[in-house]
Amino acid sequence: MLWMSCLPAAPLFLLLLPCFPAQDGGGNEQSADVISAWEGDSISITCPMNGSQNQVGMYLTAIRENLNMIYFPKLEPPSINPDFVNRINYSKEGENFRIILHRLQKSDSKIYLCSEIVKINDHHKDLYGKTTIVVVKAKSGSALKQSPLFANPEQGQSVSITCVLKSSPEDEEFHLLRTHVQPGTVLSASNLNVSKVSSDFENRVEYSREGNRIVITLLKLQEKDSDNYVCAEELKDSSLLSARGTMVLLKEVDQAHSQACKRSSWGLYALLIVVALLFCALVSFTLYHVNVKKDVQKKQLNVIYEDMSYSSRRSTLVRPNPCSRGE
Repeated sequence: MLWMSCLPAAPLFLLLLPCFPAQDGGGNEQSADVISAWEGDSISITCPMNGSQNQVGMYLTAIRENLNMIYFPKLEPPSINPDFVNRINYSKEGENFRIILHRLQKSDSKIYLCSEIVKINDHHKDLYGKTTIVVVKAKSGSALKQSPLFANPEQGQSVSITCVLKSSPEDEEFHLLRTHVQPGTVLSASNLNVSKVSSDFENRVEYSREGNRIVITLLKLQEKDSDNYVCAEELKDSSLLSARGTMVLLKEVDQAHSQACKRSSWGLYALLIVVALLFCALVSFTLYHVNVKKDVQKKQLNVIYEDMSYSSRRSTLVRPNPCSRGE
């Protein structure tokens, strides 16, 4: 954990990892199980059996080294590789064999394969089963270099991960693994022409290689993509080399804040409508009173005019006729 001291946000991410629910594997089955653990820890590998009556035995093998760790004959006690005899426990649980490897070492970083031997027409045949990728993280230092250590993108954005491998030959196998929330293989590539991408990231992964440097870009990120992504290199006759990893934690949309903003917006709209209605009512009230006042003034002017007109006509009617005096 010493390397995390240089990254303040990393411990927070590790605390948040249990909050992410495990993803439903329906339609998103990974090509291999991935187990990530620290040196000195213990891990458990489960090998399922098909229950065939023709089964002769089952074994767990490290693929690249062609190293048999443990062999379970059908009618005899298991046989354990001397290099692991003091570090392995095993048990049969229903239709599964469970192998527990204790006191992990960096050299235990390998790709393990569960296989069955069956007898068909007096011939033995190997049936390959589940693959398990084991990544043992050293408490100091790392086999491969990887950057960035932490990324906090928003949904829909992209993240580019750079891995510096130990070798440059194109025929060596390279993997990008998820190791915490939904363990599995994101990308496996032997060279730029042969690659396998997880169905979860179909059409959402781009990568390029120049010498021993590989750049992988995860596109159109979704909330379920939050995880720890580890570069791993599979060398011939060697353990699986891995890096520290890149912790990708997508920013969550604050639904409560969004709803509060919506409610606030509607409240503001309602307030504006009320103010507009009050303003219209005030204008209408003012115009009404102006019109009433004009009507009153107009009526008063008409009355005065009529009275003056009548007085003028009356004085004209009562005036004496000068001609009548002469008579």
